[in-house]
Amino acid sequence: MTTAARQDAAPLTDAIIVALSKLVDDAQADSYREPSHSEIQVQINRAGLSSADPNQQGQTLGKAKRVRAVLHWAIENDAKAGGKFVFSLLGHIRGCGGFRPDSPNYAGDAVIRGAVDAFSTEGFVLGVDGVLSRKVLEGLVGAELTEALEGYVRRAKKGVADAALLTGTSKDLLEATAAHVLVSRYGGYSSRNNFPTLLGQAFVALGMSVPNDAKDDTPINRLDRGLFEAACAINTLRNKQGTGHGRPWVPTVSDALARTAVETIGLVAERMLNVLRGTN
Repeated sequence: MTTAARQDAAPLTDAIIVALSKLVDDAQADSYREPSHSEIQVQINRAGLSSADPNQQGQTLGKAKRVRAVLHWAIENDAKAGGKFVFSLLGHIRGCGGFRPDSPNYAGDAVIRGAVDAFSTEGFVLGVDGVLSRKVLEGLVGAELTEALEGYVRRAKKGVADAALLTGTSKDLLEATAAHVLVSRYGGYSSRNNFPTLLGQAFVALGMSVPNDAKDDTPINRLDRGLFEAACAINTLRNKQGTGHGRPWVPTVSDALARTAVETIGLVAERMLNVLRGTN
């Protein structure tokens, strides 16, 4: 199952940049394919990235190189705008018939498979029809769920706010990760447990230290206890009434602190998933 991705929610990675540039590349094709340069420019401008467009700064690049240049700038300087461009350009390619085999603008099986794989590792589903949507975690188990969670972790570590609140579920990233750990280790968990109890059970299942336990005071145990305390503190900053509907933090949380909280969520979830995989 999937749920539609918001316009500002498309992920942006090096693999996605390569995949998207191939979707518009017709330099090696037998004939011209849409989208045109002018149509690509419209999407660039809509995303607020005109200053990063080499073709609007006096250069003349092909479509693939042009898209790569804009998105490479965005990934370093404005990932949110880059995500908007990714989403809107995908929609335009779909509208041109780029995902339809009988269209003269069809991008090709191999190119589309590459794009599907690039989005999949980030917790998104790109259908063969070109529709981009999120993976809903309740429909995933085992290694597939681990991979989807890791996609959210990568986004959270970059401070992407929506990565900490999983679309299509009532859980945030840490709750979903803790539940996944308990299902993997014990086959289930109680959904009635509060957050500190759920997280504590997951830490114990992984052999990670929690506050007030009897483990030796090693640097690793101290780190794990610190991560646990940080996770519980962040949970108290959550605006539970607002989850999935606007700003997910209580009003006293500044944008800078919210970004720190999201990045910390990513670090704690990454630590848990690494221990679960045995790569701690």
